[in-house]
Amino acid sequence: MFSQVMGNPGAFKRSLMFSALSYLGFETYQLLSPAAVVHAAAKGFRVEEILQQADYLYESGETEKLYQLLTKYKESEDAELLWRLARASRDLAQLSGTAAEEKKALVYEALEYAKRALEKNGASFAAHKWCAICISDVGDYEGIKAKIANAYVIKEHFEKAIELNPKDATSIHLMGIWCYTFAEMPWYQRRIANMLFAAPPSSTYEEVSADLRGDWGGGGTRRAPSGLALGYFQKAEQVDPNFYSKNLLLLGKTYLKLQNKKLAAFWLLKAKDYPARTEEDKQIQGEAAQLLAGFSDKN
Repeated sequence: MFSQVMGNPGAFKRSLMFSALSYLGFETYQLLSPAAVVHAAAKGFRVEEILQQADYLYESGETEKLYQLLTKYKESEDAELLWRLARASRDLAQLSGTAAEEKKALVYEALEYAKRALEKNGASFAAHKWCAICISDVGDYEGIKAKIANAYVIKEHFEKAIELNPKDATSIHLMGIWCYTFAEMPWYQRRIANMLFAAPPSSTYEEVSADLRGDWGGGGTRRAPSGLALGYFQKAEQVDPNFYSKNLLLLGKTYLKLQNKKLAAFWLLKAKDYPARTEEDKQIQGEAAQLLAGFSDKN
């Protein structure tokens, strides 16, 4: 369901905290021998320093180096480190050069790290988000029944992530993808869902609940919104405009499903013109251009 989501370091905006000092800290880390690293960890190497180094590598797109760094601390009990390790494992699995068997091992590994992060801190929105993504990835290896059976669990984690951090556009976007996926569920999968659940997962392209229309900013006790695909993609864009090319594309595709060609063209054009920083961005530009060309062919 989310096989191409969040493999894009460019979607994570660079923070000013990663200054030249952070870079120098990472350069110093690189000079340490493996034995020195282990010794430093045993002496209580500051988690904050590891996280700064990790975030610098993530922003730089250094997936393999990031994984190598974080796996040295895989026995950590720090939730912030563990969910980053889950993300790094998953990102490594997504690389085109990763062999099939290694990819599968990394996907399951990522899920274990995400689960541990959640055990250590159930109030971490990022742990909930990555747990949901990793559960979905594992479903690719366990068949359609397992994938549908896990649908409610995935949805609950995304909703919890949004409740804990209403300003995280990626969590909102991923909840939109969950809804979009079930709106497109083919008939044979719906039959499986009907066998598994009294009330199977379902969704539509357009249904914005009162919660979704309201203010998410306060309280912290409100139930996570239950609005569906279009509403989530719109809300993600409101929270962080132009944060992710795929959100622009899916807004366009959703409006196409709703037969609103004017708004579909508006969002598809934005997706086509989005600066391509990654391979995924280039693919999205191509798909948007193809859909826009389809408009011209019919006119």
